[in-house]
Amino acid sequence: MENRKFERRHPTKAVNSMSGKIRNLIHTLLVLGFMGLPLYGCSSDEPPASHLQPTGVIPIKGVVTMVDLGADACVPCKMMMPIITKLEKNYRGKAAIIFIDVWKDKEPAKRFGIRAIPTQIFFDKDGSEVYRHTGFMSEADIVSQLKKMGVS
Repeated sequence: MENRKFERRHPTKAVNSMSGKIRNLIHTLLVLGFMGLPLYGCSSDEPPASHLQPTGVIPIKGVVTMVDLGADACVPCKMMMPIITKLEKNYRGKAAIIFIDVWKDKEPAKRFGIRAIPTQIFFDKDGSEVYRHTGFMSEADIVSQLKKMGVS
């Protein structure tokens, strides 16, 4: 029989050590869970926004196109919804402003390589991607980007 030295730990230290490990595990799981949440974590039963477009025709050739890929239930996406609606009306006939709910239709997220929402992608008249932004984008920033692309 080997001569082993056993340490006697105080019960509180053992519990604190274990709770620290559990706390780290929970933290890690939460972080990983929230990383997957933007595209796959929630769903919404709300009706689709009026400005949803079939994803097969995006970008629209011959027209500068801004696509906002988000979700009806995502907080920054909700903050952008009035902006997108306003810009869609203001730029009708000059540029295509399109919203796609990637929680309801995951194919565009894969097609455009979306890793977080909201993501805005700007395409020139030839359908080439010119600019991409992830996160909330203000009306002024969107208008500025459209101006850079020749849309007034």
